[in-house]
Amino acid sequence: MLRRFLILAACLAALPALAQDDETEAFAIGGDSFRAGRAVTLDAPGTDDLFMAGERVTVSAPITGTAHLAGRAVTATAEIGGDVYAVGDQVTLQGAVAGDATVSGRQLTVGDVGGDLRIAGATVALRGTVSGYTLMAGEEITFDGVVEGDLGLAAGQVTWGEGARVGGTLTLYEETPGTLEVPDTVAPQARIERRQAEEWEGPTPPGWGYLALQFLKGVVVVAALGALIAAVVPDRLAEMRREVLARPFHTLWLGFLTQSAVIGAGVLFALTIIGLLLTPAMMVLALAGGFAGYVVATYAFGVGLFLAAGRDEPQSIGARAAAAGLGALVAGLIGLIPLLGWLFILALVLAGVGAITLRVLRPAFFVGPR
Repeated sequence: MLRRFLILAACLAALPALAQDDETEAFAIGGDSFRAGRAVTLDAPGTDDLFMAGERVTVSAPITGTAHLAGRAVTATAEIGGDVYAVGDQVTLQGAVAGDATVSGRQLTVGDVGGDLRIAGATVALRGTVSGYTLMAGEEITFDGVVEGDLGLAAGQVTWGEGARVGGTLTLYEETPGTLEVPDTVAPQARIERRQAEEWEGPTPPGWGYLALQFLKGVVVVAALGALIAAVVPDRLAEMRREVLARPFHTLWLGFLTQSAVIGAGVLFALTIIGLLLTPAMMVLALAGGFAGYVVATYAFGVGLFLAAGRDEPQSIGARAAAAGLGALVAGLIGLIPLLGWLFILALVLAGVGAITLRVLRPAFFVGPR
């Protein structure tokens, strides 16, 4: 279940890069709502299942079904009638969750949960009551709530609140069993089990090493794809790269129009009911186009950095691979900057899509004199 959610969250998180930075793409059908953008908010009731992704995601109106939330800052202040799947840098669930909650990220805060809770992060805080069991992992945990069922806890440091209580068995996973102190008011010693940290099989917080490895993997994948394209169709990639470097704003604008047309077509297909089955295909096309645009643009960015350093245009496969790797690395590092990095990656994606559109479709009113 968690793996399925993370795959879905990754797809949703890519959608904001396909929309204008100040606008929200929204689609509703059968009571369910799909929203993506830089700052996305649900502030009107009437939604069953909710799918939201963006840099800032806010749920301030109650929903009756399940919530799938992904973003840098995710906040839910309203009640959620079903389950919650949330992933982000900062996730705060203030409203009561009637079902289960699965939460992952860096700084996490959770209130009342009517079902089970699975949570992993660097900093984790429980501020409410969990009616079922709880699996909790984090470097620093503030436990200021109640777990009525069993609790599995893997933590470097735990701060117990005055109202902290565990109704079932408390299982502690420690590097050295016996190091974590548990007040008798939380759980009597008879209901506490201590195990080695290696035995933990619950959710794992994303540590710095894991995040760095994932970042480097992304850089390698983008660089490899850029080098592969350069080896298979070097002239076409060179033409697209020159378009991006020579007319960046032109390709960015065309990329925005192209992605807007694809996403808008998906919405229009859905409105016809008959073409509803084509909507997922249009979303997949938009995602694939956005990723391809990012690969092309990062390669162009890497070549631009080479040229700015006084080096010649890459001619060999090795030089092209190095340019693709440099572009992916520097773009990835810039993308880590809050807000500005988001806008930079957005610009790269759209500029790359625009260059592909010029090369593949060659719209006469956008192609300059040759």
